[in-house]
Amino acid sequence: MKLKLGIPKGSLQDATIQLFQRAGFNILVSSRSYFPSIDDIEIECMLIRAQEMARYVCDGVLDAGLTGQDWIAEHKLGGQTKHELTSVTDLIYAKQSFGKVRWVLAAPEDSKYKNAADFAGATIATELVRVTKAYFDRLKVPVNVEFSWGATEVKPPVLADGIVEVTETGSSLRANRLRILDTVMESNTQLIANASALADDWKRTKIENIALLLRAAIEAQGRVGLMLNVMRSDLPKILALLPALQRPTISSLSDDAWVAVNTIIEERAVRDLIPKVKAAGGQGIVEYPLNKIVV
Repeated sequence: MKLKLGIPKGSLQDATIQLFQRAGFNILVSSRSYFPSIDDIEIECMLIRAQEMARYVCDGVLDAGLTGQDWIAEHKLGGQTKHELTSVTDLIYAKQSFGKVRWVLAAPEDSKYKNAADFAGATIATELVRVTKAYFDRLKVPVNVEFSWGATEVKPPVLADGIVEVTETGSSLRANRLRILDTVMESNTQLIANASALADDWKRTKIENIALLLRAAIEAQGRVGLMLNVMRSDLPKILALLPALQRPTISSLSDDAWVAVNTIIEERAVRDLIPKVKAAGGQGIVEYPLNKIVV
């Protein structure tokens, strides 16, 4: 038996493959195939655009897949579902960072549009058509929403009055002299599965195990382990310096006057922390990378 798993093709592809690698799965993509190889004989991968992932999971073509909340919402607003869709777990990562993305309403900096209400009767270009229509419907603002095939940032003011576009940092919008007026929705990647796959004990267990390992890989992102030895008499000073995921692990050494300390810290804190730990009596200080943290 194999689990049919969808890997998002496009902007999320590299970040997803890197995440799977940290989780312990090596995925090899060929430029001439939509079926990447994976070093797990129980999984069969297929590259699918994130925009289409929810549909193929719902239709049972795939058992599970990774896509954003944005495209799940867009699919559900279409009202065409063969199998019930379930979000197995949140996976907070994007193409550039480990965080959420935003779909924002934007208009040229020098335009008359200052808020959503100003767009009454205007044209909005976006790839996220149904969600955008629902947003303006909630605000009772009549607009014409047009599907954008790409390069959405360059369309105002000639081809559209405003846009709804996804952004992580806003840099692309600023580069095109666009001003963000509102957030239409926030989104992050999710591992989704259909009801048929989750009803199968073997597939459900496989999906849950994948979710566990992916979450563990994300949890470890930006963190490192730190080990050191310290005299018991200096231990309170060391503990006062160490932030920890839970609490530092303290272990006795063969010499009762000494203990070993093991903890997990943010990687960005290491350069400031190690000199302080050394000055407080820490010895044999070792920093080591982390692939996964299961919490």
